[in-house]
Amino acid sequence: MKRQHQRLEIWSMDHLQHKHLKRCYSEQNTADSLNATRKTFDYVLVAHKVDNDNNLKAQRQKAFIQELEKKNITVTKIVHDDKVFFGLRAPTQIFQDYQYLLKVSDSCNWCGDVKGAVTQATRIRIVHFILHQTFLNTGENLEELLMKDVFETIFCLHERKQQKRLQQKWARWSALFTGQPVNEVKSYFGEKVALYYLWLGWYTKLLVPAAALGVVVFLYGLAFFNTNPLIKEVCNSSIIMCPRCDKRCDVWQLSDTSTLFLELWKRHRATYVSRWKVYDWCEEEEELILEIVNDPNCTPKHFTHSYLHSTLVLILVTLMLMLIIGLAQALVVFRVVAAPLLSECNCGFISDHANTVAMMLGAVLHYVTIQIMTRVNRWVSLKLCEIENPNSFAAAERSFTVKMFTFQFFTLFSSLFYVAFFLGRINGHPGNYVRIARWRLEECHPSGCLTDLFIQMAVIMLLKQTLNNIFEFTVPWLKSCLSRKSAKKLERKCGHCYRKTCRDEQGHVEPCEICKLRDWLRNYHLADTDAFSLFNEFLEMVIQFSFTTIFVAAFPLAPLLALINNIFEIRLDAIKMVRLERRLVPRKTNDIGVWTKVLEVIGVMAVIANGLVIGVSSDFIPRLVYRYRYGPCANGNTQTHCMEGYINDTLSMAFISHQAVRNDFTSSQMVTENGVNQCSFESMKPVKFAVLCLFLQHVVVVCKFIAAWFVPNNPIRVKNHRLHDKMSRLKEELCEMKCSRTTDV
Repeated sequence: MKRQHQRLEIWSMDHLQHKHLKRCYSEQNTADSLNATRKTFDYVLVAHKVDNDNNLKAQRQKAFIQELEKKNITVTKIVHDDKVFFGLRAPTQIFQDYQYLLKVSDSCNWCGDVKGAVTQATRIRIVHFILHQTFLNTGENLEELLMKDVFETIFCLHERKQQKRLQQKWARWSALFTGQPVNEVKSYFGEKVALYYLWLGWYTKLLVPAAALGVVVFLYGLAFFNTNPLIKEVCNSSIIMCPRCDKRCDVWQLSDTSTLFLELWKRHRATYVSRWKVYDWCEEEEELILEIVNDPNCTPKHFTHSYLHSTLVLILVTLMLMLIIGLAQALVVFRVVAAPLLSECNCGFISDHANTVAMMLGAVLHYVTIQIMTRVNRWVSLKLCEIENPNSFAAAERSFTVKMFTFQFFTLFSSLFYVAFFLGRINGHPGNYVRIARWRLEECHPSGCLTDLFIQMAVIMLLKQTLNNIFEFTVPWLKSCLSRKSAKKLERKCGHCYRKTCRDEQGHVEPCEICKLRDWLRNYHLADTDAFSLFNEFLEMVIQFSFTTIFVAAFPLAPLLALINNIFEIRLDAIKMVRLERRLVPRKTNDIGVWTKVLEVIGVMAVIANGLVIGVSSDFIPRLVYRYRYGPCANGNTQTHCMEGYINDTLSMAFISHQAVRNDFTSSQMVTENGVNQCSFESMKPVKFAVLCLFLQHVVVVCKFIAAWFVPNNPIRVKNHRLHDKMSRLKEELCEMKCSRTTDV
């Protein structure tokens, strides 16, 4: 027994030793793989080949590379055809300093980057900051050098293994109805991109009940279309309506015609950011850390607030909004002019349905206007941000987002607000029509303007979502297809590098020049990405959210269209980011940022707008008043339907004998088969004007937001004092760490 016990102890010790050796071997392999990772390049700069060294561009290229080498960044230069590629690899010291400053930070010390190996995503983010904060003696930075064509482009590299893994799990059409590997997306593209897909997936899931309800409402309307008493009254009516336009038009018969989501999202987000250890993460504090890592002697960029600049920005924003609203009015004028011209063209169907055709043409023109103004709005928003001059990238991003969304919102919704709340309500009446030159303003069908709003939204949503997705995918796909040949040629030249040729004596991967160039060319020929790439995706989805919520009472199919679009949008964006575009710079964050506030504002506006649609655009309130105050049931008559006679009650009469009516219509226009010389027109009920007062109450809320932006909550000197304290403490900590490191050596 004793001998067996000794044998068991020996076996246990051998087993433990074996496990220890296995663990050490595993750790060694992990270390080797990490060392192999360190052999990859953090960034690649591309420039046009310049033969003359005395050329100004060549001198600036050389000067910028020298500035990078002063920061101990290793630069590998490879010339290919008429291009010069500079592979950049940052030293380990930079990342050690970054990790140490994270540990002593107030808000960033809980994250997973404070220990262990630095991931490639973190390396890219740090080097990206350093590159854009490197200046020549002339004061020019990389952004200015790119604008002056000193360098052609700059990009970080895709990691082939991780890229293929994401393609198999996520970025493919066959995974259309599968879940998203959000954690792997976070590891590769950073928390900012992961939170976008997390939000988009959550938003898409919550569209399912909204879409189902919208379809039920729409089908209910179709099912009871023929049995509704009001529709019967319209279809069987003998009421003669006034001509819709001058000259050719005759009289005609009436018979011819989100807050819960945000709260749930905040809970969903908190679960993931806590798991990713970025719950208390502060982007502005990380920017301070990166500044110190880049230059230990740096000084913080002070907070500034100029009432002069704020006033100038406010005036320019107001002028821009006036221009956008003016364009919306131009679309109104187009419809006003197009309708009578189409009715006079003797084109059969088009002439008979001139108003509907004019409205659809206006919707298409509105879509074209949106595409043009999107580019104008972006340029103006950038210029306004330059005037404000925020002290950090995060602050600049917030400022740009608010301005860009505001301009886009007015561009998209000004025309819709006109159709919803003003169309047919400011056009006057026979004898006193409101005109633009000689053309009368449009008027609604007596059943209301919701049909006009329904068609307008359907055209814009279908065009915007369908065409945008087609262009968004096909452009980078075609570019990728056309540019694969050059990388294929290099692949044939060096087919076994990663097995033998590209490993050093320790077995660490160091690709040969052909393999480096092949990888760089593969990434170079992908579609370009920048700081706007993710912003554009967010903006597109938030605008869609606006369409889905603000006028859902008029267009109940909006959630269904959004749901179908988003199912494909998730995979489309994934395929585009992983396979067709250059790698986005991974960024850390713990929220979708200012977009949360934007969504809250949209939620408030949706409640107001849908209330106004029900109260103003539809006849919901007048019907209730008629049913319980003036209708047959209110007078004790139970033999007929309670809404009988409602349509007739909403109309007023115009007689040809009146001089003002004769100025608008000729006798030939007013005469019918029965020789009637009178017609009916819709009259505006006072109850609708009462509902409009609700809208004015919310003007005060808008003024409150403007005042809060114009006057900062905290004095600027207090914010700058805290900024200096924070930076000086971080510098002291870094200095002590370096001193202790020197002492140990």
